[in-house]
Amino acid sequence: MLFTEIPGQSKALKLLGRALENARLAHAYLFIGPDGVGKVTAARALAAVIFCREKPGTAPCGTCPGCLKFSSGNHPDFLHIVPQGATIKIDQVRELKKALCFPSLESDHRVILLEDVHTMRREAANSLLKLLEEPPPGNILLLTADESEPLLPTIISRCHVVPFFPLPLALTAEIIQQREPGLDNEEAAFLAFLTGGCPGMAESFDAQELLGVRKEIIENLLQEQTDPAGEVETALLLASKTADFKEGLEPLLTLLRLFFKETMSALCTPAPGKTGNHELDLEVSRARERWNLDELSDKIRAIDYAEQALVRNCNRGLVCEVLFLHLLHSKAQQQY
Repeated sequence: MLFTEIPGQSKALKLLGRALENARLAHAYLFIGPDGVGKVTAARALAAVIFCREKPGTAPCGTCPGCLKFSSGNHPDFLHIVPQGATIKIDQVRELKKALCFPSLESDHRVILLEDVHTMRREAANSLLKLLEEPPPGNILLLTADESEPLLPTIISRCHVVPFFPLPLALTAEIIQQREPGLDNEEAAFLAFLTGGCPGMAESFDAQELLGVRKEIIENLLQEQTDPAGEVETALLLASKTADFKEGLEPLLTLLRLFFKETMSALCTPAPGKTGNHELDLEVSRARERWNLDELSDKIRAIDYAEQALVRNCNRGLVCEVLFLHLLHSKAQQQY
């Protein structure tokens, strides 16, 4: 995607475009905002402009050797660092610092993209901080971070911060539908609402399958459970299905949390408004009659514990079993 074609982030593009036009790029930028709104796309688009040998302003030519090597993923002056497992580890930062001791090979600048720097633990963050304080010349560091996660203030202060924001829901639905042509308008609008204006979130899973599994789970949760044995059987069946959901499990937990939060919001409002999605409005209406605020808070905590357990690489099947036993039993107070 061209730098000028990233949708819904005019403030970020204006800031970066001005730096490109004036040839005054900073040594480090921090792209900060929610997941799925274009931070990595913007970083890669910026790198494409930097590597273009035609010096095009804000759009690469796409045909010079620099553009061709970058688009094919073979540019020697582009380093891309992503978390290993759950975090960016200190060994990755150390290897980066060694690489930056040498000059770039082909371009005037080397570009380093570090994704999800909020995942770094303190030791790795401090090591990166030293690099940001005394950056070797000829290197441009592009950091991305989730705004909802803690980040060392000293890292923020050493970078030019470029804010990214959730997209309007109509634009989000349009982008999701472009990427998932099999979705109808209502499904795309539903995903736009559930992802909170972050279309990239929908790329990490099979959207249609996710919506189907989510609907099945919500329907089972909303049904009154009178038979303890049946409750356990239902919980184990849902756990088995979701544990095999591969990359979609974490997004699924996010969507379940959004459902419970939307229900809490409706309970706290004397005359709750409509979400704009007929199916979700019906679900929330039923949920308001099913659970009170304490029960909803308890279910959100159960999802939080499940996510923490997954980060610790706990057995996915056991995590899902405990979670659904908890969600299906209104008075459960289990913790991991």
